[in-house]
Amino acid sequence: MATFLYKLGRLAFRRRHFAALIWVALLTLAGVGAASAPVAGSSSFSIPGTEAQKAFDLLESRFPGMSADGATARVVFKAPAGEKMADKDNKAAVKKAVKVLGTGSEVTSVTDPFKVHAVSKDGTIAYASVRYEVSGMELKDASKDALEAAAEDARHSGLTVEVGGDALQATPETGSSEVIGIAIAAVVLVITFGSLIAAGLPLLTALIGVGIGVSTITALASALDLGSTTSTLAMMIGLAVGIDYALFIVSRYRAELAEGREREEAAGRAVGTAGSAVVFAGLTVVIALVGLSVVNIPMLTKMGVAAAGTVVIAVLIALTLVPALLGYVGRRVQPAGQKSKLLGGGRAAKKADKPNMGTRWASFVVRRPLAVLLLGVIGLGAAAVPAASLQLGLPDDGSQPVSTTQRRAYDLLSDGFGPGFNGPLMVVVDAKASDAPKTAFSTVHDKIEDLKGVVSVSPAAPNKAGDTAMITVIPDSKPSSVTTEDLVHTIRGAGAGIKADTDATVLVTGSTAMNIDFSQKLNDALIPYLALVVGLAFLLLIIVFRSILVPLKAALGFLLSVTAALGAVVAVFQWGWLSGLMGVEETGPIMSMMPIFMVGVVFGLAMDYEVFLVTRMREAFVHGEKPGQAIVTGFKHGARVVTAAAVIMIAVFSGFIGSSESMIKMIGFGLAIAVFFDAFVVRMALVPAVLALLGKRAWWLPKWLDRLLPNVDVEGEGLRALDERTDDGDHDRKLVGV
Repeated sequence: MATFLYKLGRLAFRRRHFAALIWVALLTLAGVGAASAPVAGSSSFSIPGTEAQKAFDLLESRFPGMSADGATARVVFKAPAGEKMADKDNKAAVKKAVKVLGTGSEVTSVTDPFKVHAVSKDGTIAYASVRYEVSGMELKDASKDALEAAAEDARHSGLTVEVGGDALQATPETGSSEVIGIAIAAVVLVITFGSLIAAGLPLLTALIGVGIGVSTITALASALDLGSTTSTLAMMIGLAVGIDYALFIVSRYRAELAEGREREEAAGRAVGTAGSAVVFAGLTVVIALVGLSVVNIPMLTKMGVAAAGTVVIAVLIALTLVPALLGYVGRRVQPAGQKSKLLGGGRAAKKADKPNMGTRWASFVVRRPLAVLLLGVIGLGAAAVPAASLQLGLPDDGSQPVSTTQRRAYDLLSDGFGPGFNGPLMVVVDAKASDAPKTAFSTVHDKIEDLKGVVSVSPAAPNKAGDTAMITVIPDSKPSSVTTEDLVHTIRGAGAGIKADTDATVLVTGSTAMNIDFSQKLNDALIPYLALVVGLAFLLLIIVFRSILVPLKAALGFLLSVTAALGAVVAVFQWGWLSGLMGVEETGPIMSMMPIFMVGVVFGLAMDYEVFLVTRMREAFVHGEKPGQAIVTGFKHGARVVTAAAVIMIAVFSGFIGSSESMIKMIGFGLAIAVFFDAFVVRMALVPAVLALLGKRAWWLPKWLDRLLPNVDVEGEGLRALDERTDDGDHDRKLVGV
């Protein structure tokens, strides 16, 4: 592989106009496709195989036109102090609002609180329920604007009016976060390379890659039902790895220049060596992202595949466009150890012979590996302790900032009707196989009414055929509580006995039950997903490093870092530690997709550092250095680059902590702290400590396995052979007087 990539790098450098033209053409094509594609809403949401989804599908077939999974809104009214909602003026304002709400083009039904008894016992709070024919993620902006306008008009009458439900949910804006990440990345790159030109190359190529990836997703969004949220993960990952991969290539290019190679040759060598690490690092990220498909949730599968496509683009750009641009900038990119005069080149030259920080740190770890190993493991273990208290769930309006209308509506409903009103359960009774459907409906109603934790049960509402009915159940606890989850399982458990007695099937659905099933499905898929991703990457790393223990150490180190990161997430978002600093207004269960999301994304990114850092050690070891010296050599050439890459990723992810959306905030913090733990504790401390303790045994591989594995030559042994042939040719020419 090294030889092939070496030739590719030289070709791209030499044919730079052609390489650049191809990528500009692809960017233009993707941009035109995105601009001309129809505007797509968010992708449809479904959880195949769950009871809640089966119930929704049953409602769609038995209650045509009902739009069971359509968006809902609850417009909550509160009378001024000393007044009641039944007062003439207040009642008139509510009825006017209900009439206006019913005129929406996507509205299927609106309830009048005075007709359905949706007024609190003290008469001060009432609510109107609005149901739409499409989901909240697909609702048009015009419908959302009309909902907000109706609420604002009612406020003018003196009422307090707030809007809850999923009708007003919106895709979080992350543009400013990306700008912050890019700005910090630019500063880090300038410090790393000491050159504005060299620092600008990774930024430029990463933005081109993200532009192509996100534009392609936008162009295909409508046709493939990708939705407006699918590009968020692709943008985050594509920007981070795009900068990192280009950083690896440019850094190795400068190192090759420092060894006296010509620029075209240096570009070829950089792509042949660092490029090999980029290819395999990219493969681990792709495996982790595509592996999300094992969860069998279409939305996650599409997000993973889309992000994986952006990573593939980042790898191809690093292998072709980066060497092409290096050909354009020429001597404006200096060899390693030299900086531009603007950034203090004279001082850098004087320090050329002084060991860098990576060399000094690696030498320290090699001298005291056991102490470093114990300290790192104990530190990460302490950070991981809160993970034992992990509670999973999905955010609801109760987790929104108190400044939002959704949160205020949530609180008003809790005050007037109890916390369970914010998460009613929808029980679907399928009595098609029953001889007495009405008896079955009555039996289910009575059974549920007698259960502990139930505030009220609505009368059964059958369909036209009379074979299926809906029953609304109001719990006495909030939607995200363990008590409500237990109630859902209790109702489902009682359904088995009801079926035996009446031949009727009982299914529990609604947004609360859907969230519970979603969390359970993710929890059940975590171990198989972890086994698949870590297993495939383990095999890949065996091929890369020609070792059993090095990939095993990499996988165990990752598990330690991701567990510590989950512990930090629990401490902040569930326990409330440093919540004020992080802007967390409401603590609660951790988002159910967080563990599996962190496993996939962080594993892929962590292997970037593992591959780039350890391949330099492997390269030095294969070329004759002793194990301890090979560790120092790897850090001498790779520590600065890995540190810069990690800081850039942390900066990109940390920008999302400022989001007003609790889910985005949690993802940003979780990924940032995970990269910090993995890069600076595991890869920079535990990895050299373990390798120092193992010595030559670290690179042991059974002979039978060595014969079976393909030789991908990541360490560039083929390039060493090329050097020897070149030297022999020069010697022969001298002998014949050439």
